[in-house]
Amino acid sequence: MCKKIMVINGPNLNMLGIREPNVYGCQSYSDLEAYIESYAGKLGIEATVLQSNSEGEIIDFIHHALGNYDAIIINPGAYTHYSYAIHDALSSVNLPTVEVHLSNIHKREEFRHKSVTAPACIGQICGLGFRGYTLAIDYLNETESDKNED
Repeated sequence: MCKKIMVINGPNLNMLGIREPNVYGCQSYSDLEAYIESYAGKLGIEATVLQSNSEGEIIDFIHHALGNYDAIIINPGAYTHYSYAIHDALSSVNLPTVEVHLSNIHKREEFRHKSVTAPACIGQICGLGFRGYTLAIDYLNETESDKNED
């Protein structure tokens, strides 16, 4: 069973409920934190939810996950589309990672269609709002359980 998951949210996620509610919804970032922590807690998983508007700090979060967490869920925000540094950090820690996006990046502006961070992840969930995070938690928890049974 996956016991500890680091959830990393990138730039502008702290503006949920304010920024483009037609795209991201009306719930706030603190609503997202509570939603993730509550869901994980029901499964007996400790979820640490972090947010930064700084690429370097996000990389530091990823590095800190090594040896301290079983898995990562990341919403890199706009860094999704151009941060090879975050891609390299995810690859270097080699932890099971799922990329999550609240909106469907493939139905938005052309520049949002490509993720340079997704190849360092085991999968990507997009367009399902807050539910994408719980689906990622379920997948990571099931994947870790499957490993322990082998």
